[in-house]
Amino acid sequence: MTSRTPAAPAYRRMSVEDRRSQLLTSALTLFAQRAPEDVSLDDVAEAAGVSRPLVYRYFPGGKQQLYETALRSAADELELCFAEPESGPPTERISRMLDRYLVFVDGHATGFSALLRGGSVAETSRTTSIVDEVRRAAAEQILVHLGGDRPGLRLRMLVRVWIAAVEAASLIWLDEGRRPAAPELRDWLLDQLIATLAATAAGDPDTAGRLDALLLLEHPDGPAGRLAHALLPTARRTAGQG
Repeated sequence: MTSRTPAAPAYRRMSVEDRRSQLLTSALTLFAQRAPEDVSLDDVAEAAGVSRPLVYRYFPGGKQQLYETALRSAADELELCFAEPESGPPTERISRMLDRYLVFVDGHATGFSALLRGGSVAETSRTTSIVDEVRRAAAEQILVHLGGDRPGLRLRMLVRVWIAAVEAASLIWLDEGRRPAAPELRDWLLDQLIATLAATAAGDPDTAGRLDALLLLEHPDGPAGRLAHALLPTARRTAGQG
């Protein structure tokens, strides 16, 4: 009885750009499901239905080059989550950004966790720089919707700290089996931003002026109004009025 040699993957001729795109898509899918150190070039080749030498032909730097290129592609996709027209109540704009961001996190769970937690063998100064670029882009977009014309120091710090909190909450959310539900997490994160804005405005005239202008654009039954209504009894008790 003779044994059969496993058939090689069927090779389909593609243009250079199409083949490169196919390899990146396969790599992104794998990196979204596993930590970078758990993905090999053989895995990528198998997922794409090509040979390992072909992967090297397009990415002569091996897995590290492929990972950094895939990360850059994912970062570009993530930055799009924060693109939002400057119309309508600001909290509703930021709410839509958070919705898109959480969809991205959900779809790239393992890779997202490995990336933000660090410590991966694939982590380098270049990968860290790519992640920092996304953070800066997100901060700039948030500031646009918070009255971003020459924002003051405290407002810039506030937004950067909030983005760090969003990242931490995203990791905890994944660890907790995506509980609470994404809309509930979104609303809670938005409440954190509004409350932090109010706290900062209490001691910073620049933030106070911007917050006053933003509140004029809000609907009474929107996120800012709902939070203010929920906190009113607490504020009255604190002030000794009820």
